[in-house]
Amino acid sequence: MVHKYQSPVRVYKHPFEIVMAAYEKRFPTCKMIPVFLGSDIINEYKSEDGAIHDVERRCRLNVDAPYLLKKIVGVDHVIFIQKNCLDRRNRTLKIYARNESFSSRIVINEVCTYTVHEENSDWTCFEQEASLDIKSFFGFENTVEKIAMKQYTHNIKKGKEVIEYYINELIKEGVTELPRWASPLQSGQAQSDQQSSQDSGVRSRSNSVVSNTSQHSHSSQSSLILGATAASITTPVEETVHVIAESSGKLDADYIERFLGHLTPVQESQLVQLRQIIQKTHKGKIPKDAHILRFLRARDFNVEKAREMLAHSLAWRKLHNIDHLLHTYKPPDVLEKYYTGGWHYCDKDDRPLYVLRLGLMDVKGLMKSVGEENLLKHVLWVNEEGLDACTCIVDLEGLSMRHLWRPGIRALLRIIETVEANYPETMGRLLIVRAPRVFPVLWTLISPFIDENTSKKFMIYGGNDYQGPGGLVDFIDKKYIPDFLGGECYCDVPEGALVPKSLYKEEYMDRSPDEQPLNVANSLYQTSHIIKDYPHEVLIQVPQRGCVVTWDFDILKGDVSFTVLRTKHPISKDEHHIHHISGIPVSAQYIDKNMQVGRDMSIVEPPHICRDGDSVQGSHVASESGSYILQWKYFDSTKASFEFSLTTHKSKVMYHTELLQSATFRGSMASLQSSASGFSSLSIGTNQSIPMARKH
Repeated sequence: MVHKYQSPVRVYKHPFEIVMAAYEKRFPTCKMIPVFLGSDIINEYKSEDGAIHDVERRCRLNVDAPYLLKKIVGVDHVIFIQKNCLDRRNRTLKIYARNESFSSRIVINEVCTYTVHEENSDWTCFEQEASLDIKSFFGFENTVEKIAMKQYTHNIKKGKEVIEYYINELIKEGVTELPRWASPLQSGQAQSDQQSSQDSGVRSRSNSVVSNTSQHSHSSQSSLILGATAASITTPVEETVHVIAESSGKLDADYIERFLGHLTPVQESQLVQLRQIIQKTHKGKIPKDAHILRFLRARDFNVEKAREMLAHSLAWRKLHNIDHLLHTYKPPDVLEKYYTGGWHYCDKDDRPLYVLRLGLMDVKGLMKSVGEENLLKHVLWVNEEGLDACTCIVDLEGLSMRHLWRPGIRALLRIIETVEANYPETMGRLLIVRAPRVFPVLWTLISPFIDENTSKKFMIYGGNDYQGPGGLVDFIDKKYIPDFLGGECYCDVPEGALVPKSLYKEEYMDRSPDEQPLNVANSLYQTSHIIKDYPHEVLIQVPQRGCVVTWDFDILKGDVSFTVLRTKHPISKDEHHIHHISGIPVSAQYIDKNMQVGRDMSIVEPPHICRDGDSVQGSHVASESGSYILQWKYFDSTKASFEFSLTTHKSKVMYHTELLQSATFRGSMASLQSSASGFSSLSIGTNQSIPMARKH
């Protein structure tokens, strides 16, 4: 695989001749570049007028490689062929470098260019292109690639230090300008015009530098190995010089540092490469550099993956006219009043702060009033307002099973998928506060659709953990924390309410029936028949305290009782019995008839009756590690009513369970387990506790 590198433009705010003089002061030796061991001229050409000077050299370089690798390949240094082409008339220097050693196994090519700034003739620009192709290297291909990458990054920094050092040396010597090249006739005329002795003295010092330049004018080394690259001077950069040449789309390194943040040399290269690709493939207006950079970050700076993601997003924006959304969209009155989200000042890093009181939102009412498409459009409108990185507070107080209405969850997953694909790396931080007991169920459903880089920015707090040290005050000044979260600032984000059914629209009533399960979840669910006297049990091994066991199940037929137990001794997956009906396995059982509550196991979630048609979700925060068992038992409701039953003693359950690791939750999860909280079910009336009888 060929690795390519393209540097941004690095600007020296000094004339070309001064930069060349500083560049040549490093030779014949330079203590700041110890890897250069020497060189021999193999070809040289000078034009009669002195404007053109080409030098080709064979350079010996010491490579910073492990001792064992040097022993295996049998060399202490490598040879590079380098050709420098100086054109004093046009004020350019091109440096071509390629490796001679191991050229059949590794191919390194590099081109460095010094030119005059297009908008200021007293400034000098530096650019670099390099490629690395490791075909084979005694089985050490990955090692050699890492060495080259490390050396490349180090050398760019070193090249900056060297150039800056020698420019400052020239300035200390009083050399602040040098004459440009002129034809012999022009040069003679210029000399006859010299008048003052002071000017003569300055020119004398300048000429000595020029003489030194002509002697060593092209003894460059490959910056991929040596670090012969240049970098911008630390002079503040004017905002008008962000892009060196708008037509060619070249990025200024100082601009990247100041307006896009610190990037490694390799990351700078990948940004330049992706920008050039987009310019070629998308004629006309291209995204801002910060927008391109977000897609690179989302794909860990893999240029091809970022290109594909960005190309799809640009097509999506064009198809749906997203660029004009801020100017054309006006939220419907229903969303203005009942959508519980809005902007609210900034966090401590000056990111815009968005507050969403999700627990107070009537998701079903909004869906039936404006529809899924309009709800998605509203969320996209909010994202367009916050294209720069923002911090979001999601208040979950009031979140209950009504929010886990499946059409609503399906719409939420679509929103997450759309936002992840088109607004990557716009979330500076997500602070989830007052997460209730049911939150892990919601997290189980949505977390697979959230990018790993995004999920690392989540902070989740249950109960009142968001207050005090480690809470909101770590990220937001107390004077800006909303009053309903214990802060000092009034927040006018709508509190929401149930959307009146009079606002429901017929066109949105039948599209998302309550009984239709989520398509995305179908593949996750299993079904089991529960026979009288033969419970169905699921074993979950909890590795450590703080993990969260979650469940989501529907009673498809009959009634059941549901219990969560923890055994006092570990149980393996193999220790279960399968029950069959007509040769078909229908249920599994881990607890045998000899096990007793108190002696062999403990009840962590007491038995609850679940009726035919119930949809039940819940969670349990494990206080101890060990073997946990989710148990569904057939429940005969006729015993309580003394009715004669004509039904078979069999129920049917569709279920999904998941174990969430404690590390998933960056805040405290302990407060999600509230002794006062009721059993999580959509049908509150069926939550009747029944005594736990001994198994038989």
